[in-house]
Amino acid sequence: MHFYILSIFPEFFQSPLRCGLLAKAQDKGLINFSFINPRDFTQDRHRIVDDRPYGGGPGMVMMLEPLSRAIETLPRTCRKILLSPKGKPFNQDMAKSLALESEVAFICGRYEGIDARIENLYDLEPVSVGDFVLNGGESAALCLVESISRLIPGFMGKEESFTDESFATGLLEHPHYTRPEVFQGYKVPDVLLSGNHKEIALWRRRKALEETINLRPELLDRVKLSGTDISYLKDLERIRLGRNLYLALVHYPVLNKNGQIGTTSLTNLDIHDIARVSRTFGLGGYYICTPLKDQQQLAARLIKHWVSGPGGEANPDRAKALETITICSYLQDAVSDIAEKTGHRPKIIVTSAREVGHLACEDVRKLLEQEPVLLVFGTGSGLSSEVMNEAGSTLRPIAYLSDYNHLSVRSAASIYVDRILGDYFA
Repeated sequence: MHFYILSIFPEFFQSPLRCGLLAKAQDKGLINFSFINPRDFTQDRHRIVDDRPYGGGPGMVMMLEPLSRAIETLPRTCRKILLSPKGKPFNQDMAKSLALESEVAFICGRYEGIDARIENLYDLEPVSVGDFVLNGGESAALCLVESISRLIPGFMGKEESFTDESFATGLLEHPHYTRPEVFQGYKVPDVLLSGNHKEIALWRRRKALEETINLRPELLDRVKLSGTDISYLKDLERIRLGRNLYLALVHYPVLNKNGQIGTTSLTNLDIHDIARVSRTFGLGGYYICTPLKDQQQLAARLIKHWVSGPGGEANPDRAKALETITICSYLQDAVSDIAEKTGHRPKIIVTSAREVGHLACEDVRKLLEQEPVLLVFGTGSGLSSEVMNEAGSTLRPIAYLSDYNHLSVRSAASIYVDRILGDYFA
């Protein structure tokens, strides 16, 4: 494979490309490089490749003319990658795709960026190596070069050596051990010393599953899992973020369609559907808050019917869901109950279709790693200002960029919980 690297700092690559397997691959003729410096295509004696941005602002912008002339020297059929923070995230699948090419070019930007018209002029693929800031595209290009080269036949010492690596199968890699057998009291797992290759393979698979679900659970959505894999993941004993999340459905104080404070009646669908969401995602609990005694009695009869009555006998799954419900008079009762159960007062986060809150679902996920969270939903036309002010934190509406944001509360609860915990429940 031939790599073309367009960079104003070609010397950046001299040392890393002469180390280890990359150096050996060049010696064997598996990969080779051409470096193209846009400075060589300038037409002034100072070899200037940057200029001030139109519209003002800090920093400089890479100019079109030198870079365009440099790109024109590339083969027409060459696949051209523009290293850019706005690009498609680089992953193993992309590495495999690029490894099938015979020629790949990397365009490395510098300064505040490249004049945006470069993407109108050429067929470039923007690619990003992560959500962080670099001085330029050179280190990102080097990352891609190494990842792609490893997939070229003959590059690795043993072809099977990369098949078990992280991301090769979609999972993170299992732990590795070597001599000494015991070091500072830490011993190599017995199974690796047993010589039983079937048991070793099983252990490695399970450890890869454990590493993935604990550190990068979102990867599991893209992995082909066997029935044995799924059974093992379900049986894993680990802290689930879902246990730290609680839901509250408030029927008072809420607003009616005229903006007046009032009380709403319980809805059978809200009771059942939100309870099923709570059970599916393993939440800490689901609180229904109403001060009306007749409504509390109605809810209690319904729950009894499904949990310990004839409904539960006919539908055990529904019984498990409704077991998550606690009936209380006010939101503060739910807060006190969670504090008593967990030893920590929960952080109250409210939801609203009207107010654009500052919290995203990812923020809530991070909070769950540290403390219990009570996610509060209103009925009627939404929560009163009293409850909104008490919380201090508002979750961003589900469709906050839409001019129509009128979901049922049970739909909103389902979507929010999935966005917060979808990758994290066992």
